[in-house]
Amino acid sequence: MSKITRIAVQMDPIERINIAGDSTFALLLEARARGFEILYYTPDKLSLRGQDVVATAQTLSVRDIAGDHFTLGTPREIFLRDMDVVLLRQDPPFDLSYITSTHLLEKIGGKTLVVNDPVSVRNAPEKLFVMDFPQLMPPTLITRDRAAIDAFRAQHGEVVMKPLHGHGGAAVFRLQNQDANYGSLYDLFATSFREQWVVQKFLPAVKKGDKRIILVDGQPAGAVNRVPAENDIRSNMVRGGAAEAADLTEREREICATIGSELKRRGLIFVGIDVIDGWLTEINVTSPTGVRAIKRTGGPDLAVAIWDAIEARVNAQ
Repeated sequence: MSKITRIAVQMDPIERINIAGDSTFALLLEARARGFEILYYTPDKLSLRGQDVVATAQTLSVRDIAGDHFTLGTPREIFLRDMDVVLLRQDPPFDLSYITSTHLLEKIGGKTLVVNDPVSVRNAPEKLFVMDFPQLMPPTLITRDRAAIDAFRAQHGEVVMKPLHGHGGAAVFRLQNQDANYGSLYDLFATSFREQWVVQKFLPAVKKGDKRIILVDGQPAGAVNRVPAENDIRSNMVRGGAAEAADLTEREREICATIGSELKRRGLIFVGIDVIDGWLTEINVTSPTGVRAIKRTGGPDLAVAIWDAIEARVNAQ
């Protein structure tokens, strides 16, 4: 019998989400099906009072009806230590606001299971954590040093430049071998981003798709291939990418086997990785997507597998 009766979800404003593709909404539908009481709050309603982590939350009822997908109760203060599970599901950017929320949620560790573990989320930014597995990746450089970028381009030819803490395919640029826009793009990045950024060898096979693979507690559970729109290198569905049914190749299973035990050890229950032509490019741990797209293209309902894994963790405590 499950020990879970009440959960809280920390997410972006629920009235703004697109339920057709929102993985958080899929998790909430499954939570409703399991009879959990759901308390909803946005990150700005999270507070630390002494050692108590509190939030101004509302009871939440969800239904899979576009334009009428939720009902909220009266706001009230809750102590997060009284919840069985907290879902950390606000979208990036992974900025100081996001980092601060992980520090606050860390304080309820040992009392309440937070998914994904806030310490591990803080210590595993998508485009940095992946660098722990260089043998699985295309050649990649993390820098803001122009001389280093020049040398990398000379060695690898066409490259992609993108912000280190970017999300959703924003500000991703392909640079040709001889590209007159390089100087201006460098200046733009140097002005816009104080931190280093990502320079990665361009993979021409991206035109055939960027596969999103969902791992649940370290095990591959489903996948969807995201094909870029014409004249775009970005496969993110929010940027016009099209979802296709997908199975895992032997190489992709090897990637999952290599990283899976580390994901599990870190308490990263729900993870989405991106693979292009057999090369791992990102490990998404903040607010992974893909659950609804996988189900819509004929795959399993991974919200069930994710909640099964969460319940197993809670019951084992």
